[in-house]
Amino acid sequence: MDAWVQAMRCGDFPTAWRISDGVLKHRLRNGELCDSWPRHLQFIWRGEPLAGRRLFVRCYHGLGDTLQFVRLLATPRLRAAEITLWAQPRLLPLLRTVRGIDHLLPLHEGEPDVDYDVDVELMELPHALRIDSSDLPGPLPYIHVSAPPCRSLRTRRIGICWRSGDWRTQRSIPVETLRPLASLSNIRWFNLQFPSEPCELPAAPIACRDIAEMAVRLRLLNLVITVDTMAAHLAGALGLPVWLLLDHDPDWRWMSGRDDSPWYPTMRLFRQRRPGDWAGVIEEVRSELGGGATVRGIDSSGCRAFSG
Repeated sequence: MDAWVQAMRCGDFPTAWRISDGVLKHRLRNGELCDSWPRHLQFIWRGEPLAGRRLFVRCYHGLGDTLQFVRLLATPRLRAAEITLWAQPRLLPLLRTVRGIDHLLPLHEGEPDVDYDVDVELMELPHALRIDSSDLPGPLPYIHVSAPPCRSLRTRRIGICWRSGDWRTQRSIPVETLRPLASLSNIRWFNLQFPSEPCELPAAPIACRDIAEMAVRLRLLNLVITVDTMAAHLAGALGLPVWLLLDHDPDWRWMSGRDDSPWYPTMRLFRQRRPGDWAGVIEEVRSELGGGATVRGIDSSGCRAFSG
């Protein structure tokens, strides 16, 4: 396993940043260029200090990555003089509610006409700031939408998302694997796939025109159950109860050997115990929902167990 990934999965952020320091020094010493690489592989930051500078922050990774790391723009560690965020147009309505952003611009091809002192990609900020796991998660929620509060209901309102992006198909659950959940009582299911797909559960589609509208509708649910995709980060950023279903070899950010996440305190992790064993994960979820026990973010009646 890559040493950096191993350190991050163990929560040893200082070791990961020392490895990143070495990689950055090697790149600068050898004049390594990455302009022709796909955007999500490009490195931007050259090690300059950020405090007191005008920052131009690029969002070159996925929508979920932007939702996860945008919180760092409000961290006291940053101390930037000004922050311009160049982000995916679909996220702009939500990102306008995030503290710490002075200027928000839609991401496009080519280079923007912006004056700045330091250039950095959003996912380089944890290294640049030398964030430690004890610094997380920061204030929650950090993305805000207007929606009626969750009311106490006998029928639990649960949204489910089972398909991730096509670039890493092992994150997705075959839709037929969800069938055991249909036997549960006192649950009204909502299909969170965006755009919508047929579901094995009697799930009403969440009719959304865009991601901002999806965020409003998520706040009307008691619980979000999802694979590793944008919906997980959106629910976490909103401070909502979310159960994340992970494959046997998940991304480094979910760490190892734990059922919680320092990034999202309202999140619970359900992990495959063997590669490809989604049936086991769904059975664990079914057992938890059927048992009615109080679990992270949702109480025995299915109502939110915290104030969002």
